[in-house]
Parts: sequence; C-alpha cells; structure tokens
Amino acid sequence: MRLLARCVLVVLVSALLMCSGLACGPGRGFGKRRHPKKLTPLAYKQFIPNVAEKTLGASGRYEGKISRNSERFKELTPNYNPDIIFKDEENTGADRLMTQRCKDKLNALAISVMNQWPGVKLRVTEGWDEDGHHSEESLHYEGRAVDITTSDRDRSKYGMLARLAVEAGFDWVYYESKAHIHCSVKAENSVAAKSGGCFPGSATVHLEHGGTKLVKDLRPGDRVLAADDQGRLLYSDFLTFLDRDDGAKKVFYVIETREPRERLLLTAAHLLFVAPHNDSAAGEPGAPSGAGPPPGGAPGRRALFASRVRPGQRVYVVAERGGDRRLMPAAVHSVTLREEATGAYAPLTAQGTILINRVLASCYAVIEEHGWAHRAFAPFRLAHALLALLAPARAADAPGAVGIHWYSQLLYQIGTWLLDGEALHPLGMAVKSS
Repeated sequence: MRLLARCVLVVLVSALLMCSGLACGPGRGFGKRRHPKKLTPLAYKQFIPNVAEKTLGASGRYEGKISRNSERFKELTPNYNPDIIFKDEENTGADRLMTQRCKDKLNALAISVMNQWPGVKLRVTEGWDEDGHHSEESLHYEGRAVDITTSDRDRSKYGMLARLAVEAGFDWVYYESKAHIHCSVKAENSVAAKSGGCFPGSATVHLEHGGTKLVKDLRPGDRVLAADDQGRLLYSDFLTFLDRDDGAKKVFYVIETREPRERLLLTAAHLLFVAPHNDSAAGEPGAPSGAGPPPGGAPGRRALFASRVRPGQRVYVVAERGGDRRLMPAAVHSVTLREEATGAYAPLTAQGTILINRVLASCYAVIEEHGWAHRAFAPFRLAHALLALLAPARAADAPGAVGIHWYSQLLYQIGTWLLDGEALHPLGMAVKSS
C-alpha cells in the first residue's frame, strides 16, 4: 500500500512539474509546435483588444499628465532608435520621449516593419504631448501612447501595420485614422509592465535561527517570521519568488509608522494589512504572549493595496515588551508616493504572510483579497510540499528564474476572466512580461 501511495504521489508531482514547464513563460504551451499564424490586417476603426483603451483589459487608467517639471518626468526615456523616424514637428524632441514599456514595444515593432516591408521604416508622428493637443486624459500626456505610420506613408499598409503593433505587444492598438495608427501601453509602475507586487532588494526578513536576511538573498529552506490568521507570530517556510527582478530600478511607495517608527517600501499593487479603528487589544498589558489582532479574516481587518494606504490608518508591526514579541497596530505617519530602489522581489511563504522590515505584509498583490489569493495558491503549496517530500534536493534549489512566476500569471489570467475590474488593482498586470 505504501508503495502504491508513493507511486501515485510521484505521478501527481511529475504531472504538476510537466504542466509548469509547459505553461511557463510565453512559450508554445501545450501540444504540438504550431505553424506561424497568418496575420490579418485590422479594419479601419477596429481596435484590439475589443475594450475601451483605459480599462483593465487594455492600457489601464489615466494616471495624470506628466510635465517637464513634474517628479514623474523621470519615468520618460528618449528613444534614439535609428530604425525609427520621428516626425518631431514641435522640434523639442518630445516625440522621442516615452515610458520604457512603450519604447520596448516600439523597438520591437520597428524590426517587424523592416521584415514585413524591406526598405521601409516605422515612423512616429506623435509621442509624448506636453502642449495639450490631445483630448482630456489622453495617454499621450503620460508618454504611454504613440501615433504611427510607415516611412513611405503608404496608407494601404496601415491595416497590416496595426496588426504588427498588436503582435509587438502593445496593450491597445486602434486603427484610428486613415492617416495613422494609435498604440498605447499600460503604466510603467503597473504589474502589467513590471511585476505584480514587490519589495526592494534591501528589504529585510527575520530568520528562525536569529538575525535578519535581505529579501533578495532568500532561498528555499529558509524559515522567516510571519503571522497566522489570528495574528500570532510564527516562522514559515519560504517557498519561492512570485516575482523577481534583480537589476530593476523601480519606484516604491514608502510607508512610515509613528510609534514604533518603522519604514516599509513596496509597490502600488502589493497588499498590506490595515487594522480597524477599534482594534487596540494588540500589545496592551495583559494580552497573551505572541497574541495579536488577526491580519486577515475578522470583520474590519483587511488587506489594502499599498497605493490605498493613507496617513492615520494603522498597520501591524512587531513590538517587543519585557522580552516578549507580538504584533501591534501602529499609526501610519506618512506615505510617500515614490522612491527609487534597486531590485524587485515578491517572496511567497507557506503562511501567505511575511514580516518585512518588522511590518506585516501579505505575500500577494494585484487582487485586493488576501484570503482569495491564499486559497488560490493552495495547489501550488501542495505541489511544493510533495516535491520536498519526494525530491528534497530539487526543492532546495535556488528560487526560480527572473520574472513573474508562471503560477501567478495563470491565476491572473483566470482572474481577469472571472472577476470584475473592481477586485483587481487599477494599474493591472501584464502577464506577458513582470
């Protein structure tokens, strides 16, 4: 019977690992290698995807106009690709300025154009707009949109040009005018463009055997400080990174508490536990050792996107009194919208929570329901536990490759099918990236 059970476990784990290999990344997926698909030009006034531009399924919400004097101007980068012609009618170089994601997609499209029509180049007639020439809340004001033609201005090519833009990865493409194609991308700080939700590489976690460790140095087998559904502190196994980008320079929300004074950096779509107004039990005299308010399930206690946390709200921090360590709510003193740091890491623990810089955070992002996200990862946790049982050497390997974990991408895709946009972070997430 034991042999039979072991065989069943081996088959199950093998199937899971096979599925992960097939589903990981933008590869071919299941089944046989597919032949290159025939490209169909877009029709005049057609847009892909077939939803409004500033919705979750396309390029996402407008985030505000960027001017040369604004802090966000550093989000724009010039594009000097010699294979692209920039009209630059303002003679200011504005058309060359765009977000990194827009630049990447535009450069990919430039190659496709030269391959499709030898001797023809991609031409940009409008990029970032600082003069107010577009409609209100146009993504041109954020450097997230470009209007394009071919260098020969042959309008018979524009339908196919639009199709090539779709294939290049633009998040919304519109055959807007007989004279140009309009393309746009998701916001640079969205999970859509970079990652789900992360902490910088300089963030620290607390280890079971004492001391701290930089989050970027975590490895399977490490046990880090976390909290259960009742707010009790415990140590939980680090499983993997749901997102990992070692060299990225990203902007983070900075949340600082008043007493005790703690400082946490995290991305907009990451979840942070916030205490209800009437929660004052944690840390009070007479509270049981290790006790604290439940971070997840009880009424009034919820996980919020970092971008929605405001001064005056209270988050959970580790406090030590009389040699005892417990969670207690601490008032948020300030929320700074952006600070640049290197590296982006989203660690996953078996418990689904983690103490980062002594502040309790969820391991999840994008969907503002910690409980749903934790339950959705139950199959992954089960597979990881079985793998550790049957192949401990492999389970102890270094965490996965750079980028968004394949399981996170799969869940996000399912979420966009089943949930309305209110449950997902308004910045969205591009599973194509990460």
